[in-house]
Amino acid sequence: MPYEWPPLVPGDPDEIARRVAAILEEAWERLAGKQREVIARFADNPRAPYILATLEEFKQAIAGFGQRVDQEARQFVQRQLPHLYEEGGRTAAEDLGVTFTWTTFHRDALQSLAADSYADFLRRSEEAERMAGQFYRAAREAARREVPLLAAGNMTAKQAAKNLADRLAADHELSYVIYRDGARVPVRAWAEAATLAKSAVAFNAGTLNRTRQAGVAVVEVFDGTDCGWTSHQDPDKAVRTLRSVEDAASWPISHPRCRRAFGPRPDMQEPG
Repeated sequence: MPYEWPPLVPGDPDEIARRVAAILEEAWERLAGKQREVIARFADNPRAPYILATLEEFKQAIAGFGQRVDQEARQFVQRQLPHLYEEGGRTAAEDLGVTFTWTTFHRDALQSLAADSYADFLRRSEEAERMAGQFYRAAREAARREVPLLAAGNMTAKQAAKNLADRLAADHELSYVIYRDGARVPVRAWAEAATLAKSAVAFNAGTLNRTRQAGVAVVEVFDGTDCGWTSHQDPDKAVRTLRSVEDAASWPISHPRCRRAFGPRPDMQEPG
């Protein structure tokens, strides 16, 4: 996607992450609110035409959530990533006594980073939209097949309608997103964690690329004392260790809220 040069001025990474998370949480809450309206319609006024009309509003809310994620992801990769990449590059340049400029090398690296970050945001939101879509299809099918039969059986139509509404609510809870690995994560949590992670990766990419461009092959790792190299639990602790630039590029962070950073070590030819 196109960039303006020099990059637009963004905000503090933590503030940006909180902002993105709050906006996406608000969009998701609107979606969850529309779901509650659908369920209430099943329980209080179970007539197929009214239910289907409310379902269409829910469907529009799904699209609205997707559009909001797309908008925030685009703004993030267009404003925040270039700034952080440049900040990381300038930090490395100052340590090395050189300058940082937006050469083709760095512009290409940023384009690749932005495309990956944007795609990752969309992948995360697709899981949320998938869950909402499952509810939409289940509720639409129930409106067509079950609502006309609510009065059948040994219970009143009102009780049958309440049971149907309760079943839909229990089977399609939208208070969190359930990923394919079974993890249950609120939208605010994944949005904030993803934004912080991409911010850290962008800063470190700028640092490592400027270090590599200067012909330096080794960096020193700055990290939390308990943080492992490939994951927080990795017994290979990262802080104050020396790593090759290539190894560091493979593990710019080890977990979503990682505060890892790197410093060039021109005095070292290889990690030791």
